[in-house]
Amino acid sequence: MSVEVYRKLEEEFYRTALYRPMRIKRYEAGTELGYDVIGAEQPNRGKVHLVIEDFVGGGFAGQVYRVKVLDIEVEDGPIGGLEVGGTFAMKILIPPKSFSRFFRNALYWIGFQGPFQLQVNPKAARSGALWQKFIRRGAKIYFGDESAVADIHATFVDGTLGSCGELSEWIDGRTWQLEVDERLDLLRRWDRGKEVNEADLGSPEYRAKHIFMDKFVELLHDMGAHEFARQYEWSTWKSQPNCLKRNDTEKSPSEGLVAVDFRAGLTLLPFLPMSPGDFKLIGQGLLRGSLIQFDRGDVGKLEQFVEAHRNEFSDTDGMLEELKEDEKVYRDSVPDITHNHLRLLHKSELWSTIFKSTLTGWKVRNLTDDRCQERMRGSIIFVLLFSLMGIIPGFGRFVRRIWGQSHWRRHYKEMCTSWAYLRRAFRAKVVERVIDWHRAGRIDDEHALKVSNQVWRCMYHLPISVLPAGLHRSLTDWQYMKERLDFLVLRPIRLYFNEKLREQWLCEMIAEGREKHLLTDKDAEIILSQVNEPFIQKYLKSLAVHLCTLPVTQVVSVLVAVIYVMMHPEMPRTQAYGIGLGIIALFQVVPISPGSLVRGFYVLYLVIRERNFKDYNIAVMLGFFKYVGYLSFPIQMTYRYPALARFMAGHWATEAVHVVPVFGERGALLEHRVFSLFYNWPLTIRRRMRRRAEIRALMEPRYWHILLCVIVGSGILAFIDFHYIGNSDELPGLREIWWAVLMIPLLCGVVVTLGAGGASLGRRILGATICGSGIGVLSTTISALADFSMSIESGEIITNLLWRIFLFTILSVIGVLFTEIRMPEPQNP
Repeated sequence: MSVEVYRKLEEEFYRTALYRPMRIKRYEAGTELGYDVIGAEQPNRGKVHLVIEDFVGGGFAGQVYRVKVLDIEVEDGPIGGLEVGGTFAMKILIPPKSFSRFFRNALYWIGFQGPFQLQVNPKAARSGALWQKFIRRGAKIYFGDESAVADIHATFVDGTLGSCGELSEWIDGRTWQLEVDERLDLLRRWDRGKEVNEADLGSPEYRAKHIFMDKFVELLHDMGAHEFARQYEWSTWKSQPNCLKRNDTEKSPSEGLVAVDFRAGLTLLPFLPMSPGDFKLIGQGLLRGSLIQFDRGDVGKLEQFVEAHRNEFSDTDGMLEELKEDEKVYRDSVPDITHNHLRLLHKSELWSTIFKSTLTGWKVRNLTDDRCQERMRGSIIFVLLFSLMGIIPGFGRFVRRIWGQSHWRRHYKEMCTSWAYLRRAFRAKVVERVIDWHRAGRIDDEHALKVSNQVWRCMYHLPISVLPAGLHRSLTDWQYMKERLDFLVLRPIRLYFNEKLREQWLCEMIAEGREKHLLTDKDAEIILSQVNEPFIQKYLKSLAVHLCTLPVTQVVSVLVAVIYVMMHPEMPRTQAYGIGLGIIALFQVVPISPGSLVRGFYVLYLVIRERNFKDYNIAVMLGFFKYVGYLSFPIQMTYRYPALARFMAGHWATEAVHVVPVFGERGALLEHRVFSLFYNWPLTIRRRMRRRAEIRALMEPRYWHILLCVIVGSGILAFIDFHYIGNSDELPGLREIWWAVLMIPLLCGVVVTLGAGGASLGRRILGATICGSGIGVLSTTISALADFSMSIESGEIITNLLWRIFLFTILSVIGVLFTEIRMPEPQNP
């Protein structure tokens, strides 16, 4: 979002001179703020003035900013860690997006039957900060340096956003580099805890981070911070970005690792695991007696840890006492049935704390002012009624506004009595909506200012604001739509005809890959040296054709559905539309589609025009199939240009994974797994095959077992055919004996390669091809020549024969390739 446009829109709102405040979901760069803060290590109070330098991001736990402190006014002593001119991280514990806030609060309410305490309860925010302080001290014991945990300096309440927040150390760091590793097999053994030769292992940064986080989880459990450890459990697949590496420690992969995030966002419910590691965590929680998990710690175990390491915690007695007090208030501020149990029936102190914390939470969230707070402190009925209004959507919020705050009462009164004020209020509401649209990328700078100045334009934006942001903008911004159409439709065509543009496209991808460490410098140099080779240009042109075929299936499916509905006017509309949607869905699942046909025929055209089957043999077979056809040319390129093929696969796959919610975050385990699958695993296979080829060169090749496989495989299939024909008087189709169709040629392919001795990979594949086609011919011939099968039509026999030859050949070759890939590291003979 343009900060300049935001400032203009903000000015537009304030010019309306409303009695209510502007609705703000997050801050923009350059915003100056002032907070009454409380120090974390020593509860000294003061006022801090700061400026937002950058919005870093936001998730379920809250929103993070990089800020610079402009001024500090202390009341009863210095606030440890804060200094004027310093750069710090500020986290405000409310998500910037409405859906994230709703989902987070809903899960928390199910688990604890109350509002999200880290946002609304200053004692909860203080408790989390103090836990982090103790964990930082514990890190010095385990890692020799407390800087392994980001320091936290102060907590505060943000009255504008209605949330608690914290100021902590700004970590100038990154998640991880995607390291090139041709020993991925060893890394996987290491991941599973098996013994490997450390000298042969790659991915040093990945391993260092894994070791650090495992050890950090051990520390957290030893200190009693059991549920804080959930933020660093490797098996959740989303915890890795919580650990950063400082930028000034690039020389060593194990130095500079630091834990930065201790505020959970989502409640872990026993019936709603949200990651692979959650199953284990739920079991561990049940053993501790914690059915619902969020950020509960064991203060008693922490106290034992402190006593056992008194030298490191000699000055923390006051901090420990404050933590005990804050923890008690925090845990007693919500009913929390699964932890409080019968205490809810007889502990009046518990309900008193819930009552007081509820009032405090409403004040923090700007639901009540001081006058309303005073009136409610003396009336449980008022508190119950106000809580009840919060359950009722729409009307309940309206009632709570006019009940809880005087400026809302005055605002609604003026709207009802003044036409001019009503118009200003409507204009202000439009400005707020425009800010949301602009921030989400639904409208650009120019349109944002137009809509705010001419509010009638909001009327055609509003109905389509429920659509995805890109579609919303396309429908309301003709220039943007032209740019998108140009990128999606015309750019592939230009890439096809313009050689220089193709070279530029490839070089830009390589530069980006180098910057993100997606390929080695050596691979980059190899690819760049091959840019002008004719087959590289053919490859890039074919990629452009593939891009052009992306929308073909969707367009054809929609056209067919529309034509069907139009040609059946007598059919009930609901039924016709249902069939139309079914047609569109069918086009998405069929193995061969209009788009794949266009792609396949293009490759076939290249084969015929150039009279060159060898360089297109894989692409021409795969190109006709949907989805897998998009990989036909990268696979085809693997033999001649392996570096380029690996890079393309790794680049596209890694970028695609970032669209996955939560798990696709940069720096998370899924990103590493996908990169390794598409880039490092081919490297590993290549290294192993080269090593295997060196050893096989010293051995004698064997081929006699291929005939044995043909005879045995054909005999088994013939026996199955005889049994089927005896029951049904017809030759079985492939569907009827699908299990045998899959298993027998696959197993034969495995046996062919295992028994081939010193034969090369090409000859093993040739042997599997002969074996598969031989089984197809011999098994069908035996069945057709049987005495009781003479009634079978010749056309049926020929069809069955052709399908068996085709499928058995492919499956036998797959058996060879799968075995070669999965075989363990070859040893010297």
